Amino acid sequence: MKDNQFLTHWTRRPARIGNQLSLRTASCILAAFAFTPSAVESRRIAQPASNFTAEIVRDEYGVPHIRGRTDADTAYGLAYASSEDHFATLQTLIATARGQQGLIFGKQGAVVDYARQLLGVAATVERDYNTIPADVRAMLEGYAAGINRYAATHPKEVRNKKLFPVIGKDIAAGFALVSLQFYGIDQELLKLYNAQLPASPPPPERGSNGFAISPKRMADGKTWLIANPHLPYEGPFAWYEAVVHSDEGLDMAGGTLLGSPFIFVGHNRNLGWTVTLNNPDLVDVYKLTVDAKGDQYLYDGKWVAFEKETVKLPVDTGLINVTATRFVTRSVHGPVITSKQGSFAVRFAGMNEIRMLEQYYRLNKAQDWAAWQKAMDIGGIPSTNYVYADKTGRIAFVYNALFPDRKPGFDYSGVLAGDTSANVWQSSLGFAKMPKLIDPANGFVFSANNSPFHAAGAGSNLRAEDFSPLMGIESRMTNRAWRAEELLSASAVMTPEALLAIKFDTGHSRNSYVKPMMDKLLAVDTSDRPDLAEAQTLLRTWDWDSDGKGAADTLAELLMIAANNANYRNAPLPDPKAQLNQIAQYLKTFFGRLDPPMAEVFSLRRGSVQLPLVGGTDTLRAATWGIGSQNGNLKATGGDSFIMLVNWDRQGVVSSQSIMPYGSSSRPTSPHYTDQMKLFAGQGFKPVRFEWSDVLKHGGKPYRP
Repeated sequence: MKDNQFLTHWTRRPARIGNQLSLRTASCILAAFAFTPSAVESRRIAQPASNFTAEIVRDEYGVPHIRGRTDADTAYGLAYASSEDHFATLQTLIATARGQQGLIFGKQGAVVDYARQLLGVAATVERDYNTIPADVRAMLEGYAAGINRYAATHPKEVRNKKLFPVIGKDIAAGFALVSLQFYGIDQELLKLYNAQLPASPPPPERGSNGFAISPKRMADGKTWLIANPHLPYEGPFAWYEAVVHSDEGLDMAGGTLLGSPFIFVGHNRNLGWTVTLNNPDLVDVYKLTVDAKGDQYLYDGKWVAFEKETVKLPVDTGLINVTATRFVTRSVHGPVITSKQGSFAVRFAGMNEIRMLEQYYRLNKAQDWAAWQKAMDIGGIPSTNYVYADKTGRIAFVYNALFPDRKPGFDYSGVLAGDTSANVWQSSLGFAKMPKLIDPANGFVFSANNSPFHAAGAGSNLRAEDFSPLMGIESRMTNRAWRAEELLSASAVMTPEALLAIKFDTGHSRNSYVKPMMDKLLAVDTSDRPDLAEAQTLLRTWDWDSDGKGAADTLAELLMIAANNANYRNAPLPDPKAQLNQIAQYLKTFFGRLDPPMAEVFSLRRGSVQLPLVGGTDTLRAATWGIGSQNGNLKATGGDSFIMLVNWDRQGVVSSQSIMPYGSSSRPTSPHYTDQMKLFAGQGFKPVRFEWSDVLKHGGKPYRP
């Protein structure tokens, strides 16, 4: 993903994270700007004094290991190390968080800045920043100081000096914005601006797998956790691996996102967790009754004035800075969007919320199940599933979401009347009412962006009838979820090798949408198209596995991409004859045959390195196929973007391994730009050197930024 696509990608219906507020969305929001020259005020360029310090050492794969006296010192070191590896991307994130993308990307960036204002992120942070606990604010300010330190010592890499210095509020705003994008608020806004209601789901570019297995199911007697989030391989939402230690007790290894002072998925000595995206209905849309002038709306029998805010958007035209002036309108429900179809207000989980900052920090600090649950009870993270494991052998699954506390009697799946307070919720249900599984009898839990009612196998699953339909809990199942449930249930005891084979499975379930899609494809009347009859004959030989061993694997995998897209959207399956024609033509054009090996068609590619890659768009070995080269080869752009294997032995000692698609740095000159690719393509892993003494034996010389 290019840097100027910051809000293009992250994943209401279905999986929302992995996404970002799209430039297409923002472009619909802000169709045209009226520019006026302006001397845009900048913060002083000189870097503020910092009391933070940290020691950094990198292991043989360039993964930064950071040690500090305080937790905030580790945030300082993490930010500095992240800047060494991804400074250009970090600057894009800073600009977005602050509402200054226009200073980097001109008008294209300014539309994203407007969307940030529409969601109220800046106002929330400004109002509530001082209510954030002091230790959490210290983490934010330490992270900001680390970025400032790098900028001060590498001024030639600064893209626009008006972005500096960074402050803690910038880090908080970025965090809040990302949290909203986890469940696809961008798609909600886009649908409203296109005046097609209710909102549709985002594209299937965000996913994840997570597994936790209790000792009784493992032949080695260990507790296993597999973190396997799916995001783009490159850009602002690419995973970044790090290990942090402080004298205040912060000890975490795992993956984080750029701009975050906290680890998102990973482990400490005692416990660990991973996340996947979920898809509950967390957004409500209200149609407003507006007066003739458009200044007031009807609410509980009274006319109420809209809240209107003037938004000043700085834009770099390449010659001078200009200011675009627009307006944001809000009702008591939330932000208001007006189209030809009328005025609509949006109310969404996570509105005016920044408690997610404390929640992530407390999760990082938790050392046992009780502390981890207490952190989850903070209730700041709008959505995402959690898969948990610890050294005691406990495993758990939590379908986390800030479920609106809706009143019965209204259809919240459609457009609601905006003239009454009766259907306007004021709070969320809380952690106690979230669907969760703790130590299920079957001894495993999993999540693959699926219904929480299929997360532990038959006999251990939650029952849908035990939860209110007003929660809007999803029922959709991915192929990955069906395969996980089938494979994990197949044997009473698994070896570690068998567990890894499940993680890297490339098969398709006949319980999934793949079966009706295959039935449609094989039922197509091809009597008038001998070329399609040939493709159909080949497809009949497919063994339902994208492992690259069968002659029909490439054809079938390409056909399943569109089917997967439809499944993610809860949309009808695509026209089978049109799909068969499109894929057959593609293969004939670029490869001269319908049965080229997958190794010739699909690859992992960065810089000068290109490796064949086996995987599927919705298989447990996940790969999202992007635009290929002129020879038709498709490049993997997402899917298994970070994998971490964690286990605790019978004595409670933790060990872990990990792998990323490329390496720890996005700088082409870095030795760690492509150094993990061969391992990744071969389904291998590198060690996580969790102990400081261990990394010193296998890394370089420690340094202090």
